[in-house]
Amino acid sequence: MTGEDPVLVIVRGNSGSGKTTAAREVRRRYGRGVALLEQDHLRRVVLREHDSAHIDPVAPAFITAMARTALDLGYHVILEGILHAERYAEALCQLINNHPGPVAVFYMDVSFDETVRRHLSRSEPIPVTADEMRQWYAHRDLLDIPGETVIPETTTFEQMVTTILHASGLAGTTPQTPCPRRCRHCARESAQPSPTVAAAP
Repeated sequence: MTGEDPVLVIVRGNSGSGKTTAAREVRRRYGRGVALLEQDHLRRVVLREHDSAHIDPVAPAFITAMARTALDLGYHVILEGILHAERYAEALCQLINNHPGPVAVFYMDVSFDETVRRHLSRSEPIPVTADEMRQWYAHRDLLDIPGETVIPETTTFEQMVTTILHASGLAGTTPQTPCPRRCRHCARESAQPSPTVAAAP
């Protein structure tokens, strides 16, 4: 790991806005050294907690604590999810304010009808109806913090990914590769010579 402070990236938006796919692609293009934290997995699978303000939810504190731990270990962090401001704003703002390194916050501003269209076009849509999606849809659920970047629904997927990479600074940050120093498997792989292409005669 380098001595520089890692980058914290937060990608928010309604279900079907494209945030998860974009966040995964940003991490794939960057390489090693990025921890991708997905709200749905952490809340639904790890905690098995309903996303409700009526239960004094654990998820906001749990998810931001995981992000803080990864940052402290030197990993860049991409945290993505709906992350409703009503329940997550306080924990997210505390995470942002306490991070000494670069922070980039993005909000996917997509209309309800467009989120439904995108949901139905998925190769494996989650089993929810449009009425169910409407119940948790929040219009322009911004954190209203300085530097928050709003990405409109007219943005293409490629533009979305490029915007996150460049606006966050990840595009200009050298990929970090801690694993080759820690495990024999990766050490063997990194020792292999890179394949070369024979020059044309």
